[in-house]
Amino acid sequence: VSLKEMTVVQREAAMALVRASLSPNGLGLTQAIMKTDQTLREINNDIVRYDSDLYFFTIMGHPSSTEPWGWQIDGHHLNVNCFLLGGQMVMTPMFMGSEPVAVDIGKYAGTRVFQAEESTGLNLARTLSVEQRRKAILSEDVPSGVFTAAFRDNFELRYEGVRFDDLTSQQQALMFELIGTYVNRMRSDQAQLKLDEIKQHLNKTYFAWMGGTEEESVFYYRVHSPVILIEFDHQNGIFLDNDAASRNHIHTVVRTPNGNDYGKDLLRQHRESNHSHG
Repeated sequence: VSLKEMTVVQREAAMALVRASLSPNGLGLTQAIMKTDQTLREINNDIVRYDSDLYFFTIMGHPSSTEPWGWQIDGHHLNVNCFLLGGQMVMTPMFMGSEPVAVDIGKYAGTRVFQAEESTGLNLARTLSVEQRRKAILSEDVPSGVFTAAFRDNFELRYEGVRFDDLTSQQQALMFELIGTYVNRMRSDQAQLKLDEIKQHLNKTYFAWMGGTEEESVFYYRVHSPVILIEFDHQNGIFLDNDAASRNHIHTVVRTPNGNDYGKDLLRQHRESNHSHG
């Protein structure tokens, strides 16, 4: 059911669920993405396809402190899946994007999104040495989209790029800061658990790049380990008038490799240990 269809009380309850699951930064980004859809409504004079309230909620299972359940919010440039089991949370796949990225007109003028994701990734790429660039840069061209978008759950990507171990301590700090930008969209206790898990696999974590590394370049990057997959991509215009990739259309994806998107592997383990009789 969409926010648009809900009563005021229902809408407040739905957003309270989002607020309880995300960090303040994650909530702010979610709300800003919804606002950019309102901007598209104003730019295109289209009241059918775009609306800051045209985002749909689904509840899976029954909310419980002991049994598995989850929720999803889904709409244009926003898809967040949250699986919960006891004290464990899996918040992938998470797709967040925006067109425009910078809003200069209309009701929500001044809205900006993905500044940290863009600048931190570029800062890391610009510190790479010649030898590191040889490993990290896969192409001078930006791909047409992220590789693990919709309908590519648990898509198997080979590890490519420069490995965390091959970075300097300063570069490693930048890379971990970049990872944190995405992980810290979750509420703080769950984000810390995820970051601790990521730290255990840093020797198998890779940073890959496509596109330019100049101050105004468009680009794609990927962070990939056994426990997290992050993608960022500058896109061509779809609803705005630009045929080439620009910084005013961004897609980001966060996934959990090796079968745990939507908490599927965690759910499997739960069922095997608790329902082995059936």
